[in-house]
Amino acid sequence: MTDRQAIFQHRFDNGLTLVAQSMPWLESAAFSFAIPAGCSREPARQRGLANFCCEMVFRGGGEYDNRGLVEKLESLGCDYFSSTSIYHSFFGGAMPATGLLEALGVYADVLRRPQLPEDQLEDGRMTCLQEIHSLEDDLSSRVMLELRRRFYGDPLGRHAEGVIEHVNQIALADIRSFYASCYQPRDAVIAVAGKLEWPRLLDRVTALFSDWTGRPVSDPPTVPPEHGVCHIPFSSHQTHIGIAWPCVPYNHPEYYLARGAVGVLSDGMSSRLFREVRDRRGLCYTVSANLHSLRTEGSVVCYCGTTTDNAQQSLDVLVEQFQLLSRGISEEELQRLKVQIRSGLIMQQESCRARVGNLAGDVLHLGHVRTLDEVSERINGLTTADINEWLQAHPPGPFDVVTLGEQPLELRDGIPTASAR
Repeated sequence: MTDRQAIFQHRFDNGLTLVAQSMPWLESAAFSFAIPAGCSREPARQRGLANFCCEMVFRGGGEYDNRGLVEKLESLGCDYFSSTSIYHSFFGGAMPATGLLEALGVYADVLRRPQLPEDQLEDGRMTCLQEIHSLEDDLSSRVMLELRRRFYGDPLGRHAEGVIEHVNQIALADIRSFYASCYQPRDAVIAVAGKLEWPRLLDRVTALFSDWTGRPVSDPPTVPPEHGVCHIPFSSHQTHIGIAWPCVPYNHPEYYLARGAVGVLSDGMSSRLFREVRDRRGLCYTVSANLHSLRTEGSVVCYCGTTTDNAQQSLDVLVEQFQLLSRGISEEELQRLKVQIRSGLIMQQESCRARVGNLAGDVLHLGHVRTLDEVSERINGLTTADINEWLQAHPPGPFDVVTLGEQPLELRDGIPTASAR
């Protein structure tokens, strides 16, 4: 590990983990709180509760009401954010490093002593409903959210924004109950990156959070996925296509082999999908594929936006490219991908905001942090022989497909569709 990648980690007795990377060449710092209050914890008939609670928590805490909280963070130069995912709700920001320790104190009030003000309930509800409406208006998002719901089942296939009918019925008592059960330190992570002094940071977090208590949150029951081909009728000149198939999660020893294979398929304008589907044949206006990971499950997820006339051919060519991938990649493709990934790692070294997300993600998925040097070593160590051997053992498929547009599409004869796993 180089001095430029000094990483510190401490786990408190209450189950909270603090992880930090010192980046002394910067004048800024970023932080992120990951609280085990994701949408998978919601009751089945209260979809959107986690996101609503996240919205209300950030409307005042401790001595700060809603306006006072915003003014305080802006006075520190903090570009703040909050969001909800499957497992966690996230709170954080980026700012000049001089205000970091003071900002952590503000967030201790927000997360441990939220006001959850009744007079803000309807404003918070309106914000949540607007987020749902924005998703419904984004047709590509509708396809990918339905794909995720079908592929992972419930609750892992949920999206945080929830359901309009449920959000309209959520009461303040429901929010307070969800907060009491899920906003607690066990399995929570505080990640910090930027210009910092580890001893001072550890002392500050110890004073603010070491006496925080809570009960363990149990994993919710699961409902089996739905698989196969699904069409959402919609009057439009465009067709949106989503495809998914099983793959290894981020914590799997073979993850970087999968990363190399999918990178050749979709990273950049020289990738196979961009070159064959968009550039050479002109079938679509956008196409991409990415690895997606939950704690114990993973997938490759592909999106393609095209016209009604080109939709079936686009799907055919996409699947053709997936099948060709199983025959292997070339040395030239792998070397080009390595350059792209190394470039991204270099850019991370110049952004505390980007780095803090990686710190939190590593702790949540792995329990520890991979340094940029370790990641670079993994990438540099990839060989075409290893990736091609992995692809032979794990060819793309079987496929789940969701389409939205005028006409349903079909996978051609002999193309495997997913069945219940």
